[in-house]
Parts: sequence; structure tokens; C-alpha cells
Amino acid sequence: MVEFYRGIWVVAYRELLRFVQERSRMISSFAFPLMFLVVFGAGFNRIVGTMTEGVDFIKFMYPGILSMTVVMSSMFSGMSIVWDREFGFLKEILVAPISRTGIVIGKALGGSATAMAQGIILLILAPFLGISLTFWLVIKYLLLVLLLSLSLSGVGIFVATRMRSQQGFQMVMQLLIFPLIFLSGVFFPVDNVSPWLQVIAKVNPLTYGVDAVRQVFLEKDLVLLTTDKMVDTGLGVTVLGHRMGVIEDALIIAVLGFVFLSAAVWSFSRQE
Repeated sequence: MVEFYRGIWVVAYRELLRFVQERSRMISSFAFPLMFLVVFGAGFNRIVGTMTEGVDFIKFMYPGILSMTVVMSSMFSGMSIVWDREFGFLKEILVAPISRTGIVIGKALGGSATAMAQGIILLILAPFLGISLTFWLVIKYLLLVLLLSLSLSGVGIFVATRMRSQQGFQMVMQLLIFPLIFLSGVFFPVDNVSPWLQVIAKVNPLTYGVDAVRQVFLEKDLVLLTTDKMVDTGLGVTVLGHRMGVIEDALIIAVLGFVFLSAAVWSFSRQE
């Protein structure tokens, strides 16, 4: 059992070490979401204006950008499996005293660690957007980031077990990631679009991650207090007539994450 956990740590540490050593990857991981925030925010803020009282378009979009960054980093964590296979390093890992399950968990944890690092870096933008950070807000955000990154890293690893080239993996990931992002409520309130688009958005696992992170950051703005009643502003996600809370969003992500990681372990064991 000790060897099992040690193997997971070694695989995860290697993933984190590779991220730290690749300066271009670190810079691009910060520049890409910043570009989205500046271009979309500056371009649409005047057009869209205030989403609800105290929440303009940039402030609404910021939690979605954080979630998007985490998801992209997590899903691309499977790239290391393809890279290791191409250069023969995966064979060395497979003959080591660690199970296939341990390798997948280690890869997922390593990808989650890099995703969390990127998410933490982007927190420095919050004060400039009028979002005040508190200790408990950051703690809740980090827990959600860990859950979301672990869950969706399973998707990247599952796809990687089926790929034999880095080019093929990148192409498939782009086909998966961009629809997930644009249909998750990063740029628009999910409940305020056409019914058919709502259905697609609400079967998207990223939708619940974006909603949970947005509620954590904009808790005081998304719900207005009037006398003794809580008045909804309509920026959350409603499923079967019920407005989802942070805990409910997290539970959905956790269940889907278990399914994705289980599928990744099964596929990795079959392929390798």
C-alpha cells in the first residue's frame, strides 16, 4: 500500500515539475485567459452592460474564465501520456511497481496541481475587477478547483489512452474543450437562452463548475436581500425548476468525476 501511494506521488510530482520547468507553458496559461477577459470584456461590456445590480459583464465573466482555465489545463494533462508513449518513457513507468490505477490517479493529481497553480495566479485580477477576496472565499474556490480539475482530467486521460500522436490528441481536445466552454455559461446566463440551448448547456459538466465558482465569487451580488426575503437575480442554473446551489453543483461534478476517472482507469488498463 505504501508503494502504491509513493508511486502516485512520483507520477504527480513529475507532472508538476514539468509544468514549472516549462516557462512558456506557464506564461501562456496566464496570457490566454487574460486575453479572453480583456477582449471579450472590453468588447461586450458596453453592449451587454449590467447583468444585474452590481454585476457588470466583466465581473460576471471572471469566475467563468477561472473555471475555463482550470478545465483546459486539466483536460490537456492527458498530453503527458501521449508524449510518454511517443518517446518510450511510458514503458518504463509500466514496468515500475505501481498499478495502472496509480498511474492514472498520479497523472490526474499532477494535472490538478498545475490547474490549481494557474487558478491561484489568476486570483490577482480579482481586486482590479471589484471583487474582494476573503479567506473563506479563497478556500471554497480552491476546493472547487480541485474537484473540477480532478473530475475533468479523467476526460483528458481517457482520450489520451486512445491517441497515438500528440497532434491527434490536441485536435480531439480542441473539438471537446471549445464546445464545453462556450456552452457552459462562461459568457452568458444559462437560464436566459433558448430552451434547446439550455438543454445542451445543462448536460455539460462544466456548466455546474462555472455556476459553483460564480456563486462563490458573486454570492453577495447574485442574491439581493430585501427585508426578510431572498430575491433571486436569475443568473444561476435551474434544473427541473430548482435553482442549483454550490453543494449541489459540487455533488454533480464529483459523481461525473468518478465516472470519468473510472473510465480513464479502465481504458488505460485495456490499452496499455
